Amino acid sequence: MEFETATSPHLHSPNSVTRAMGVVLLALVPGIAAYYLIFGWAILIKLALGITTAVVCEAALLAIRRRPLWPFLSDLSALLTAVLLVLSLPPLSPWWLTVVGIAFAIVVAKHLYGGLGYNPFNPAMVGFVVLIISFPVEMTRWMPPQLLLEVTLDFHDTLGIVFLGLMPDGIAVDALTMATPLDTLKTQLDMNRSVGEILQQPVFGNLGGKGWEWVYAAYAAGGLFLLWRKAIAWQIPAGLLVGLLGPAAILHLLYPESSISPLVHLLSGATVLGAFFIATDPVTASTTPRGRLLFGFGVGLITFLIRTWGGFPDGIAFGVLLMNMAAPTIDYYTQPRVFGTGRKVQ
Repeated sequence: MEFETATSPHLHSPNSVTRAMGVVLLALVPGIAAYYLIFGWAILIKLALGITTAVVCEAALLAIRRRPLWPFLSDLSALLTAVLLVLSLPPLSPWWLTVVGIAFAIVVAKHLYGGLGYNPFNPAMVGFVVLIISFPVEMTRWMPPQLLLEVTLDFHDTLGIVFLGLMPDGIAVDALTMATPLDTLKTQLDMNRSVGEILQQPVFGNLGGKGWEWVYAAYAAGGLFLLWRKAIAWQIPAGLLVGLLGPAAILHLLYPESSISPLVHLLSGATVLGAFFIATDPVTASTTPRGRLLFGFGVGLITFLIRTWGGFPDGIAFGVLLMNMAAPTIDYYTQPRVFGTGRKVQ
């Protein structure tokens, strides 16, 4: 009888990069569906544009680096970067904003460092920060929910706005764009208006930004799916939410009329998307159990500081990138003790 021999490992896990990225993309489907139902065609058009741009940039860089196309294109990492960045951008922003952001994320933030697994910073958030610093006006063209619009935008209207800048007859740009709930709160709090007065405006619903609360609920459902599938570790979302909502709760208890409540923090901005889908990037986040808690807490705390006293309405992207820089140090000091060894006795 002959036995087949092979080098270890002899047992193989069914997990792969493609499978891991595919699970995350699947978890984003409820949020994308809610986004489309509440805000219309713009998000689907931008997703198609973003994914196309990511695939073209990825293929071009792989060709330049003389790497095989299919194994790297099929790992879905470029698609996930594109989807996360598109979900972070205003849906009615000009087409070139999406192209520039995704091209920078793929070319500079990913391949300049050696490709997937070597990039120290989250590529999607690098692209976002480049755009918000370079093109702050275009990054404010957020649209209100369809129920607040004076006119319903169909597919052709949306294409015209995104690619040609053509507005429907008799409709001005201001009628189709608005400040985000966080931006509205930040601006009007600086004008000494109370939180209670600000929350009475049409942009706010019962729990947060009108329409956005349902999108974030769908993101949360996807995040819980990822936790159930053990596709992400629970420590980073938990740490981020504690780091953001803990200080927010304390400040709101002390100054209820001039500080944002934890619930509004939770259901505004990129809190839920960041906690479950962005900060949990396995390449750029901390990898030890305690390190993940500290990493998430740091992202949440930085986000709170920027939202409360910073110059931008949201701080998830900055928090993620700053903690990406700190991740190697956090991992170094939070390595678990090797089993069977004891602490040194002085």
